[in-house]
Amino acid sequence: MLCARLSALCLLAFASGAEAAEARLRFAIPPKPYAEALIDLAVQANVSMLGVSACGRGAAAGLKGDYTLTEALSRLLTGAPCVARLIGPDAVRIAPVAPAAPRVIGAAPLVSEVLVTARKRPERLDDLPAGVSVISGGQLRATAAGDVRDTAGQLVGVLMTNLGPGRDKLLMRGLSDGAFTGRARSTVGTYLDDSPINDNAPDPDLRLTDIARVETLRGPQGALYGSGAIAGVYRIVPNKPDLDTYAAALEVSLAHTDGGSTSRVAEGVVNAPLAEGRAALRLVAYYDLQGGYLDNLSLRLSNIDSTTRTGGRAALRLALADSWTLNLSAVGQRLRSRDTQYTTAGAGVGRRASRVRETHANDFLEAAANLEGDLGETHLRSATAYLRHDFSSLYDASTTAANFAALAGATADLGIYSERTRINRLVQDLVLTSAGEGPAGWLVGIYGSASNSRTPAFLDVRPMTGPLMAAYAEARRDRLRELAIYGEGTWRLAPGLTFTVGLRAYQAWMRINSDIVGAPPAQPRTVRAALTFPGLSPKVSLQYQTPQGALIYGLYSEGFRPGGVNTSNFLAVRPIRATFKSDRLQNFEIGAKGRFLGDRLMVRGAAFFDLWSNIQSDQYRPSGLAYTANVGDAQITGLEAEVAYSWDSGLTLQANGLLSTPTFTRTNPNFASQLSSHLPGAPHVSGGFLVRYDRPLADGRALRLAGEAGYVGRTRLTFDPALSARTDPVFDTDLTADLVTPHWSIGIFVSNLTNASSNTFAYGNPFTFGQVRQITPQRPRTVGLRLAAAL
Repeated sequence: MLCARLSALCLLAFASGAEAAEARLRFAIPPKPYAEALIDLAVQANVSMLGVSACGRGAAAGLKGDYTLTEALSRLLTGAPCVARLIGPDAVRIAPVAPAAPRVIGAAPLVSEVLVTARKRPERLDDLPAGVSVISGGQLRATAAGDVRDTAGQLVGVLMTNLGPGRDKLLMRGLSDGAFTGRARSTVGTYLDDSPINDNAPDPDLRLTDIARVETLRGPQGALYGSGAIAGVYRIVPNKPDLDTYAAALEVSLAHTDGGSTSRVAEGVVNAPLAEGRAALRLVAYYDLQGGYLDNLSLRLSNIDSTTRTGGRAALRLALADSWTLNLSAVGQRLRSRDTQYTTAGAGVGRRASRVRETHANDFLEAAANLEGDLGETHLRSATAYLRHDFSSLYDASTTAANFAALAGATADLGIYSERTRINRLVQDLVLTSAGEGPAGWLVGIYGSASNSRTPAFLDVRPMTGPLMAAYAEARRDRLRELAIYGEGTWRLAPGLTFTVGLRAYQAWMRINSDIVGAPPAQPRTVRAALTFPGLSPKVSLQYQTPQGALIYGLYSEGFRPGGVNTSNFLAVRPIRATFKSDRLQNFEIGAKGRFLGDRLMVRGAAFFDLWSNIQSDQYRPSGLAYTANVGDAQITGLEAEVAYSWDSGLTLQANGLLSTPTFTRTNPNFASQLSSHLPGAPHVSGGFLVRYDRPLADGRALRLAGEAGYVGRTRLTFDPALSARTDPVFDTDLTADLVTPHWSIGIFVSNLTNASSNTFAYGNPFTFGQVRQITPQRPRTVGLRLAAAL
């Protein structure tokens, strides 16, 4: 968790905030009502816009050409019943023309009207009939959120498992298919801009350096996003190159963990215009070392679990014409963990007794091209991406080595299991949306992807004397092709009343080839299989927006994942477990959201009821080898809520919570005779609390304080109650304090303030799971210092 508290580059945005209002930008906004025109302007200028409803939806306004943000606002709102005022580096407040009492605002508040593109077109967050949450770039910087795990407590219903960096699964709304990662696709679709970056793989754990915002869209999103978004979508939106302004920033951090080793981070950003108003390059680089804090008694090593993460991003932005933009980007990250972060009961606090270092690697590369522009009254958006995702792990498999005593000539003394996956994937998503005004709107998209994956796995054993010998090996190759056509239509039935219907028609083709060899009792064999998965995924919503701006909505949506084939096993897989079926989630949701007390108070909430059929779950055999099964059907009832309030003094409070209760309605008798009352890996109750205080000081300086507290309830690690591994209730607290000036900042941070040591995951090694009690403690209290400078 140390990296979680090491700040993203806050100073670049802070130092350039005043200059940003005077930088010339290219705007292309067709005539439309004031409120909607302001939304377009905010998207193109990458700022948050508060109070746009003050302009109403009356006369139309448009804008085209090169302007500073101040000039654009002035021209756009000429004759409008509202005025605009900059209130922070990335925020604008819109207010009625009528004079109001003076206000003192220290910084852009967390309670803001945010614009999102999670539904593949720019929309106000408060207008979306769905469970959507956003963390702006300003909030990421203020709370020092360095990776996906750091954001979980700030987003209602978002959780992560805790196997270790580069090994975890992202969960939403308590809709968990299990704590392990195998052949089943992720339940949450993770996106970098408009391109998916996960599949049947752990989260790549990208560092959130120089990020504009993080968006989450909760509940099944099969209609827009297809398979792999059965519980929701997590979208990371990086900052785009600025065509007009040169800027650079550097930040370094140093921290120490109680009983552990030192951690350090260095990260930098450079933005360079290449041609005035036409081209710009943005470069990001970082180095992140998380010091270890666990010991291995068998190997006599201390602080074994350190992780190094290095990476960067290059982005080129080209203004091809007045309304056409091309963004080219390349992203890369290399992650290496020297050992896992679990301990074993009996070895002592913070200790384990395994005979090998259980290392892990996770490498991610992506090249993307995003093109967008207007075709008359139609807006086109094309996202093309190629990614390569490599990850590998090594485990102490000595408990399984005894099966190969004949190979060893006697009793096998040591077993080492290694597995690796390499995924190459090409994705294309083309979306057309209506740009004109009227009582109806539409969206049409075509999606295609092709992925190839190779997953070699090896088990080597060593006799009492002699070298390691190959006992079992599998070379598996998977090819997956997907094609989909999807669309969405929206109709205004009456003032404030809107009806939306969406549908996705899809087909997936899967081909599997696996060659397995091994010494007795393993059975050498070859597996060849070809599967096809066609289907439809609908969505329907009805929403009503009150004259005061509050929203009430009802939603039905679906999500799905294709099935697959099991091949890994010492013996031939039984026919009844050789394949697993597609699963489907049906979501019924009622929600409401609104802003009150002059936009100071934000409230959002939803109640949902889900039917999940043929739940896919990655599990482990007693041998330690993985397989995927359909464990049964369940219904899930849940309630989520988030609330925030901002004072003029600069103080903001934000809280969120999720209550989720599953009930199993059918059990697969070939999997287990009885299922527990939990969906594994997800607790019934979770929540988070954030307090932030921004106070302006003399000479352009500012004091920024932030405190976070998060709670994750107890949960079971598997569906089967016979394997009774449970996590503890986890309560975590973090504090940050920064003194910020226009060109430098200094700050301190403390994570795990109370030095709690709850068991957060209760798992680390599949070959001893269920035999030895495994414990994943919280990272001990960590205290650090960070320094930053900007041009």
